[in-house]
Amino acid sequence: MKKNKKKHKAVNHHKNPEKVSEIKPAELIAETEGLSNEDVIILESAIKNDSESNQKEEKIEKHRKNNLIEHEPKNKRNKIFVSIFLLLVIGSYAFSFQEKVAAKNVVALKDKTEKYIKENLVQPGTDLKITDFAKEDSLYKFTVKVGSQEIVSYVTSDGKRLLINPIDLDGENKGSDSKVPAPAAEATAKKDVPEVELFVMSLCPYGIQAEKGILPVVEKLGSKINFAVKFVDYTLHGKKEFDENLNQYCIQKEEPEKFNDYLACFAKDGDSVKCATQTKISKEKNSSCVSATDKEFKLTENFSANGQTSPFNIHKDLNDKYGVQGSPGLVVNGQLLESGRDSASLLKTICSGFSNQPEECSESLPSVSPTPGFGG
Repeated sequence: MKKNKKKHKAVNHHKNPEKVSEIKPAELIAETEGLSNEDVIILESAIKNDSESNQKEEKIEKHRKNNLIEHEPKNKRNKIFVSIFLLLVIGSYAFSFQEKVAAKNVVALKDKTEKYIKENLVQPGTDLKITDFAKEDSLYKFTVKVGSQEIVSYVTSDGKRLLINPIDLDGENKGSDSKVPAPAAEATAKKDVPEVELFVMSLCPYGIQAEKGILPVVEKLGSKINFAVKFVDYTLHGKKEFDENLNQYCIQKEEPEKFNDYLACFAKDGDSVKCATQTKISKEKNSSCVSATDKEFKLTENFSANGQTSPFNIHKDLNDKYGVQGSPGLVVNGQLLESGRDSASLLKTICSGFSNQPEECSESLPSVSPTPGFGG
């Protein structure tokens, strides 16, 4: 049996190019491959679907690109906004954190200052408070409240320096009608016999420190100077200091030759009864003086029993005149001077008040400051 062979009709497409361009792709393939009409229909459908699919993909891609182009600036703006927002949040948190750290440091500095004052400058149990603690220039300014007394003071930001009753060089002295000059290192006025006055509170640790430093100087210079202990015009250490101020004032007034020995004894342990007995202070003279002085200056009358501080006005006029702000205060020939509390520094400062310095001014004394408060 003879097999039917499909004859493929050769087509020369180069003979008529215009006609070739009109032939559909399916027909072209059919002529080339010798497909049946049914196969041509199927092939045309496949080509059409493929073409539509490609067109759809092209449209999707074009739309996607247009979308990106259209939203790109907006996306960039959104990213910039988010970045700025995040920076602000982080910056705000960092600032808040720094503020909290700074606040904690201020509280710690205040607590340290209050603790130091309570442990070193007032008697145990003293009702003391620090208020208005705030930064002023490079220092922290605060007010020490002891009973009804208020003392403006300063502390350095590192907590290493405490300034009690500082003098305002640009302002007015509240206790005086004239401006108070800064304490000088040397006396301007000279005398053959300098007048030396040490202003203290009898229980002030630094006042006692200055007394321990100055007594060897007084002993060295002897009668070549006129030395006296005077009292700051307020107390900070309660009734005990009030009574001791009055006691020392009267010993110096009634038995001045015994006063320095009493003071040296008292500076060791603060036992006034023992020291009065040891230096043979007259109880009768002292008691009479205390009573008369109390009435003259109305000391008990003005004493504040509710607090640790109280006016003590025996030498108030001199405090105002010299601009004495606290304990200790050294005055030579009527001028408030700045000095170290060691004997060598005090000798040099006091000797600056001589018209002609004696040989004792060239002698050597300890250059180490005594410890504040009672003790050696």
